[in-house]
Amino acid sequence: MSEYTDAELLEQFGNDGTRHYAFNLLVKKYQQRLYWHIRRIVISHDDANDVIQNVFIKVWCSLDDFRKDSRLYTCLYRIATNEALTFLRKKRNRFFLPLQDVENTLSGSLAEDPYFSGDRIQLKLQQAVLQLPTRQRMIFNMKYFDGMKYEEIAEILNLTTGALKASYHHAVKKIEKYMLERK
Repeated sequence: MSEYTDAELLEQFGNDGTRHYAFNLLVKKYQQRLYWHIRRIVISHDDANDVIQNVFIKVWCSLDDFRKDSRLYTCLYRIATNEALTFLRKKRNRFFLPLQDVENTLSGSLAEDPYFSGDRIQLKLQQAVLQLPTRQRMIFNMKYFDGMKYEEIAEILNLTTGALKASYHHAVKKIEKYMLERK
């Protein structure tokens, strides 16, 4: 099976006869990348699975209205980011916790997560990332783990590249400090 371009997938999605097939291909193409993007935000495997399902439901419902002036990849990441943040906000509100307490809980649960396969250094890095403010964490994850360019991140988060570079720089400094303090 050759991989379809986003334009080809959108064209097939617009055709009633190939809509479901095109959507299945789209899910296969982006599911893993979006899952890991979401997982780094919500930490838990089960929560990430719930959020990714919500993402693809939203994509299914909104794909007919997709404006082709932005890339599909960017749109999917924006939806995934917003859904993950909404999930964390709901979790915080459900337990009447400040966001920092939710992040501390997530950080503590990371070590017990049966799906976390990282070593001690990776665990410490993830815990350091969880200490970052939400925006810095998002930017760091997209740049460091997803290898995205500043321009792509700027489009997803609707920020300037200058602001992103500054946030990324501050995030890296905070992570370095966290790692050095907890040797």
